[in-house]
Amino acid sequence: MSFFTKYKDVLLILISAVLYFVFAYSLERTEFKTLFFLWCTLFGCFYLLINSKTIGTSTLIASVLFFRILFLFAIPNLSQDFYRFIWDGRILFEGLNPYLSLPESFIKQGTQPISDTYRLYAGMGEMNGSHYTNYPPINQLCFLIAALLSSKSLLGSIIVLRVIIMMADIGILFFGRKLLASLNLPKKNIFWYALNPFIIIEMTGNLHFEPVMLFFLVWSLYELHKQKWILSALLLACSISVKLIPLLMLPLFYQWFVRKNQNWSTSFKKLSLFYTIVLSTTFLLFLPFYTPEFLKNYSNSISLWFQNFEFNASFYYIFRKIGYYYSGYNEIAIIGKVTSLLTFIFLMIVTFVRKNNTMIAFITVSLFGFCFYYFTASTVHPWYLATPLFLSIFTKYRFPIIWTIVVIFSYQAYSNMPLKENLWFVLLEYFILYSFFIFELRKTSNIIKL
Repeated sequence: MSFFTKYKDVLLILISAVLYFVFAYSLERTEFKTLFFLWCTLFGCFYLLINSKTIGTSTLIASVLFFRILFLFAIPNLSQDFYRFIWDGRILFEGLNPYLSLPESFIKQGTQPISDTYRLYAGMGEMNGSHYTNYPPINQLCFLIAALLSSKSLLGSIIVLRVIIMMADIGILFFGRKLLASLNLPKKNIFWYALNPFIIIEMTGNLHFEPVMLFFLVWSLYELHKQKWILSALLLACSISVKLIPLLMLPLFYQWFVRKNQNWSTSFKKLSLFYTIVLSTTFLLFLPFYTPEFLKNYSNSISLWFQNFEFNASFYYIFRKIGYYYSGYNEIAIIGKVTSLLTFIFLMIVTFVRKNNTMIAFITVSLFGFCFYYFTASTVHPWYLATPLFLSIFTKYRFPIIWTIVVIFSYQAYSNMPLKENLWFVLLEYFILYSFFIFELRKTSNIIKL
């Protein structure tokens, strides 16, 4: 037995650790060639580790923790959003409502309501600072915890936020394995999420809170599978109160509750109560922040994503090109409404046409629902892919894993100052993704059939 064969798992872990350390403490996001090299090499190591015949589950779990701990003291280098997270938390800590104040208003007034006011505003950027926050209440609670434990130190706040995300990933690992086991699926599937370099870098490294949302979501799905639907509804509301995106799943619960050969009236009452618990709990979580101005500010912030922002889109860029051809200018406001309507129609079709009354079928249709939304959205930031990636581990589809690899092409935009997308890189990303996507659909006949 050669040295490499005997110690290849250890070597792969050590190589990955070194690359993660370089990524965390040395990389600038403008250095696209270096970023691309590190990304591809880490994914190569990840693939070899996942498919190793000699590595044990305990070693994989240890690697999950070890790789994340390496980022503990690093300043996020691929995203500026964490500055706004810290700002909102400290605003809350001072007894102010983050949904009612604009960071730029304090800057214009020359006031410093929190520690590091000017540094945080400069870090989040003028665009972020000129809009009201759109982060839901449990996400705000995470920001507040960072302020409570470190209201003066920027690095201290980063560490607290990172620990929260790491704890959420541990929870995902725990409930993800339990749900996989309950569905008679390989428990090792969880590592397609937990060890994925994209997840480690974008979530633990760059402090995006999808893991907290997914923690509540997988716990909710596990309890639903165990027929504990009231607890499931409460947990789903918590997931929505971290990120609003799980709202897309609500129509899909219809067939889970309203099934053939069951009393329709009783089933529908149970479904109605499920929806009532989800929506009322979500409302109650928002209630401490409620004012008439809150509703206006929050809805305006949400609408910006559909009417103002564009990044790493696919079909939307085709629609935009068509709009330019016919009108001569960007029709983003109209296109945003149309793509939202298309997503709604797609969800209605799969809700009532496709059989979604088993957990695997339900998760599969949820995966396609989220992907349809992202395929047509005007803005697809890399970290959005955490949700389809996680859902895919409970299905036969693996195209979201490919997407987490090729999404690196979107970061080429940051090598240009000011930021500017090269649409050839966007085209390459989606060409690879859709090629694999179509291959998987052909292999499994269609999305309706499991």
